[in-house]
Formats: sequence, structure tokens, C-alpha cells
Amino acid sequence: MSQNPPSERPDDEPDPFEALLGGPVPPQMREALEAMGLGSMDPQQIRQMRSQMELLLGGGGGDDGPVNSELARDVARQVVAQDAGDVSVGGATVRDVEQVVQVASLWLDQVTDLPRPEGPTRALSRAEWVELTLPLWERLTAPVAEGLQTAMSSAIREQMSQLGQEGGPEIPGLPPGMNPAALMGQMEPMVRRMSASMFGAQVGQAVGTLATEIVSGTEVGIPVTGDESVAILPANVAAFAEGLEVDAGEVHLYLAVREAARVRLFAGVPWLGPQLLGAVEQYARDIRINTDGIEEAVRKADPQDHEAMQEALGDSLFATEPSPAQQAALARLETLLALVEGWVDVVAAQAADQHLPHAGALAEAVRRRRASGGPAEKTFASLVGLELRPRRLRDAANLFAALESTHGQTARDEAWGHPDVAPTAADLDDPLGYAERRGTAQEDVSISDADIERLLSSAEDPSGPGTDDQQQDDPGEPGGDR
Repeated sequence: MSQNPPSERPDDEPDPFEALLGGPVPPQMREALEAMGLGSMDPQQIRQMRSQMELLLGGGGGDDGPVNSELARDVARQVVAQDAGDVSVGGATVRDVEQVVQVASLWLDQVTDLPRPEGPTRALSRAEWVELTLPLWERLTAPVAEGLQTAMSSAIREQMSQLGQEGGPEIPGLPPGMNPAALMGQMEPMVRRMSASMFGAQVGQAVGTLATEIVSGTEVGIPVTGDESVAILPANVAAFAEGLEVDAGEVHLYLAVREAARVRLFAGVPWLGPQLLGAVEQYARDIRINTDGIEEAVRKADPQDHEAMQEALGDSLFATEPSPAQQAALARLETLLALVEGWVDVVAAQAADQHLPHAGALAEAVRRRRASGGPAEKTFASLVGLELRPRRLRDAANLFAALESTHGQTARDEAWGHPDVAPTAADLDDPLGYAERRGTAQEDVSISDADIERLLSSAEDPSGPGTDDQQQDDPGEPGGDR
């Protein structure tokens, strides 16, 4: 049975188009919707269609940012729940992790002057690691998501402008002579929400996949946990231990030493974490979206099919050539990552070699894991087009080893004292020369400090020349005793 036409609709019956779109509808859009036969929908159909639109466009979650956080979280949790699933960490496992980290910290106390971090020890499930780190991933990827929103809006606007040109193909249900580009003002918010949903799904997929592989909180080389906690993912540690002809407990201890050392470095060097994150953000802010690839994806894929759009965009999202600013950020980032992992390699070896019989074999297993790309590299490549790999790790390890061999572990750790004096890419070219220059600089500073100390002591000596007492008692001065 047909419904009342719009002109005969009872006063108490809601306007289906306003109910569908959530507000007043321009006359041209109303005419187009009526031509499509949508004016005869009953209220139940309206509600169902609106719910589908909100689901498609990421609505209903109150998330208007460039990344749909709710969708990212849902997708990430779905990823970690696949296959064998993700279970909560039991009390016995939590106690095991706490004991392992405590032992690792005791070993590190003997080989580094950096103090223990103040954060807690965490035994995390994969889903818990997602919850802990997702806010930072959203922050790092927001500039890319904003660029995607702009590019998608521009691509769809261009497509609709071409459809509106004389001789262009007609859109079924659109009144003759109506320019489709006139609808873009109404569609643009929807396009932006669609973009946020697609990128949110991409973030969720990448972070969820990373959570199934990463063995500890900061294995990616940057402080993604946001605090000074030493975090271990027992399920992933067990998976890493499979295939290694080493006792699982020894593997757990070795990985805990590495994580505790890395967290100790981030906590003891306040400028390091912000500089690493800043370099990633600088790279992301200057990202150039491949607009030609976006337009091609919009032409070929069904905009209502999230998965098809995401797949079409995945291989063509980023421009191939980094800008000069990105190249500078990447060079700085690669140097810092190499220095972090090089320092961790040296310190972890000293802490573990005297206690773990297979420490050398485990160090080699970690190196092979990094050389194959590692979990972090794939994540950053898919989210910000960034190949996150410490290419010069061996040079960095040699630098810190040379510095310690020449001047001791205190000098090795003091190399992190200030960003202006931290090793650079040029220093990695000549580790022995850096160690020699560092020792000369420290000698110069110590002499200068001694001179300053003598000057200060002289100035504070009341019997020194030029004091007020001397001037008052000097009989040769006018006004003195006669």
C-alpha cells in the first residue's frame, strides 16, 4: 500500500528526508530523493536506513576527528582476538613477569649509571597493549588522516563536477539539468566521516597486527606506552621463544633485560622520547597524499564498500618521493633509533652475558628479527609511509662500546646528557674518533670547572684583597686612623 505523497502527509508525520538526513533538506536534493522513490518510505524504513548510513559513515560514535577512534579500537581488538584469541594475563603470570623484570633491573644496576624508572611493571595481554598505546598511534597518524580527508573530498568534488558538465553521464534519479556538484556541500561532511572511518579501520588493523607480534611495550624503539612502565606481553614472548633452542625462561629474562634497559634510557634522558616522537610527527605533517591515486580509487571502488575503498587506497595513498623536510626528519629519526638500539645492545649484553648462557644466541635472534623488517616497520609503513628501521645500529653499538672502552660506562651514559652533544650521523661514521673527541672535551671541561672553582673560592675568602674590611682599616686611606 502506497504512502501519502509529501503534499498530503499528515501534520504529525515526520518528514522522511529530514529524518533521514538529520535536518532541513535543500529543494534540489529533495526533488532528487523523491525522483529516486524514497519519499514513500515508512518511519521504520527511515530509521533502518539512517542507522545503516551512520554505520557506513562512522556516525553515532560522537567521533568527529580525522581518525575514528572507536572504529580503530574495535578493529584492533578484533584482530588480536583472531586465530588463537587473546586471553587475560593470569595472576601467576603477572607474578612471573614482575620477578623477571626485578631480576633484569638488578643486573642493569650493575652496568649503567642511569637510575631505574619509577613506573610499574606490567604484564599485558595484546588487547591491553592496544588500549595503552592507541592514543599515541592516533596522535602520530592524525596529520596523515587529515590529508586523506582533504584529498578524498577534492577527488569526489572533481568527479561530481565532471558528471555535471554538459554531455556527461546522467545520474539515475537526478532531475534533468541539476548539477551534481551542487550536492557536494551536503556530502562533504559525510565524505570526511567516511575518510575518518576508513583510516580508523586502517589504524586498527595495523595496531592490532603489531599487538600480535611485539614482545614488549617499547620494542618499536619509541616510547609508545606513554609512561615509565616496563611492559611485557607474555603470549608474544612465548611465541618468540618457539623455534629457539633455548629455555623459555631464559628467553623471557633476556627480553626483559632489553625492555628494562630501553625504558630506563627513555626515563633517564628526558629529551629523547619527545625528539623521537617529534621526528615521526614532522614526517607525518609533511606527508603528501597521492591525489591521482585517490581519484583513481574513487572512480573504481564503490564508496559504500569500506573494505573495497580501503584496499584501493592502501597501495596508492602516499606520494613516492619524500620532501626535503621529510628527508631531514627521517635522517634524524634513523640516527636516534640506531643510537637507542645500539645503546640497548651494549648494555643488555653486559647485563645478560654473565648470567644467561645463551645471551649471544638470543642477541643474534633479535638482530635477525630486526633485519627481516620487524613488527614496527610494517606498521609505520602502512600508517605514515615511513620505513622505521635503525639502519646504522651496528655503528651505534660500536660507538658506545668504544666510548666505554676508552672512558668507562659513565662516559658512555653521559653521551645522552644533552641533545646538542649527543652523537650524530657523522659520529657514527667514525666511532673511535668520536670516543677520542669526547674524552678531549671532557678534559677541557674539567679544567675549566677547576678554574671556576678556584675563582669562586677566592671571591668568598674574607681575607682576600679588595674586601671592605681591608679598605676600612687601611691607615693610608683618607679618613683612616691618624
